[in-house]
Amino acid sequence: MEILSQLLPFVFLIAIMYFVIIRPQQKEAKARKEMIMALKKGDRVITAGGLIVVIHKVEDQFLSAKINEETVVKMTKDSVIRKYEDEA
Repeated sequence: MEILSQLLPFVFLIAIMYFVIIRPQQKEAKARKEMIMALKKGDRVITAGGLIVVIHKVEDQFLSAKINEETVVKMTKDSVIRKYEDEA
């Protein structure tokens, strides 16, 4: 019984860490993965480098993105941070 009373604070601390740190990170990672999988031609996204680009072509691991009318670059899907929504 004494061992249980000594372990209870550690169990409580681990439970708090799970609900405050680990679970929200897992939810955010899942939402980001779903967003990346749902990208399609014409979507505007923000890259890790801070560029706002338009998706030109979607492949398994890569995206082709238009920076301007003449420039199309190939980048990894992991470099997409989030979709860009106009704030107007």
